[in-house]
Amino acid sequence: MASSTITGVGSGYDTQGIVKALVGAEKAPKQTQITNQQKDTTIQLSAVGTVKGALDTYRTALAKLNNLSAFNGLAASTSEEKNVKVTLGDGASSGKYVVVVQDLATSSKITSKVFAGGATGAANPGSEAQTLTITQSGKSYDVSIPGGASLSQVRESINTQLSAQGISANVLSDANGARLVIGSTTSGVGTDITLSGDSDLAQGYDAGVAAKNAKYTIDGVAMESTSNKVTSAISGVSLELVASDKDKPITISVDSNAATLKTSVQSFVSAYNALMTSINTQTKVTATGDSATTTAGALTGDASMRQLVASLRSELVNSSGSSAMSGLSQMGITTDQKTGLLSLDDKSWDKAVVKGSADIAKLFTGDNGLITRMNKATDTYVGATGLLASRVTDLNTKLTDLTTQQSDLDRRMDSLQTSLTAKYTAMDSLIAKINASSSSIMTTLNSLNNPKSN
Repeated sequence: MASSTITGVGSGYDTQGIVKALVGAEKAPKQTQITNQQKDTTIQLSAVGTVKGALDTYRTALAKLNNLSAFNGLAASTSEEKNVKVTLGDGASSGKYVVVVQDLATSSKITSKVFAGGATGAANPGSEAQTLTITQSGKSYDVSIPGGASLSQVRESINTQLSAQGISANVLSDANGARLVIGSTTSGVGTDITLSGDSDLAQGYDAGVAAKNAKYTIDGVAMESTSNKVTSAISGVSLELVASDKDKPITISVDSNAATLKTSVQSFVSAYNALMTSINTQTKVTATGDSATTTAGALTGDASMRQLVASLRSELVNSSGSSAMSGLSQMGITTDQKTGLLSLDDKSWDKAVVKGSADIAKLFTGDNGLITRMNKATDTYVGATGLLASRVTDLNTKLTDLTTQQSDLDRRMDSLQTSLTAKYTAMDSLIAKINASSSSIMTTLNSLNNPKSN
């Protein structure tokens, strides 16, 4: 089989192979350095991103738990949800209440006179613009009605301009024509809508439905509300009045519910463990096979990870809450010394709940509660300017710099290859000339020494 190696014409050596070997030897150390740094930086970037995502998830979970209603150990119920719905908020306490809904709160609704032309007929038959002024709760809103505008166009103008104020319009049509109906989401006495201005719509309108307060009783005490959502009648309890029935008493119950409290505490434990598991995965050292060699995680020994873990663990052991319940261990939550993960012991928990569920809520919530302190401990790590975001920026900058280094190295090696190729080509040409001269001289000498040539 013939060789595919291209040799120098004069020297007979593989000059291209020599040049390639020299360039490769020159490039190899720096190329290895760049390749290894790119690999390590990419792995670190992924690891930091993973921890950043886990920390964001952890803080989101804490935000959902940072209120007394999540930890108060109470549950609310209603005997007739089709009449009254109930939800708990901060400050609720156990109790039973009898509610009778006499009247629901209503909002104002007025109707214009009938326009024989229907929905597409002119609401302003003239050529000049008219102004319709809609007034509610002492505030007036002017709606300009161009000449020739139809009822449908007026409806769209009102809905576009006044939707933020809770005022809306629609058109009702029948055999007699069409009329504009204007209503509001604002209910209660004193919120009736009135019309004024030089528009034909302001003339002869029907006041229609008047705004009224909701009327109800709680344990026989007569009460009123401008809205059907009652948030302040019972501390920490919100009522939604759905349907009135003067003859039907509704029982609202707020009772202790240890299961609700335990679910919230377990949610905290799970959120914390998910974050710690993510950090452990990126920082652990793993033994490789049966040998003594080990493999380090992408962030093993990373100072920011050590600081983050130290901050979290510090808040776990700091005393807070009431004197009766000042630490997690008192409710059965312990920390694994190797992994840092939390666990909840059911027996210890049951004893703690009997002693005082309110004390458990105080330990987690409030300005000095565990959840607030956990958020403060991690504040510097999150956000666009947080420590983890800064790490991501630094690592991306490093990757960009390594890409630049790679481009510079490639250019230098291309230049070196061009230079060496030129030199070896010149050398080969020189050797070819020398070989040619040597061959000519030998031919001449041989002819002189050949007696037959005489």
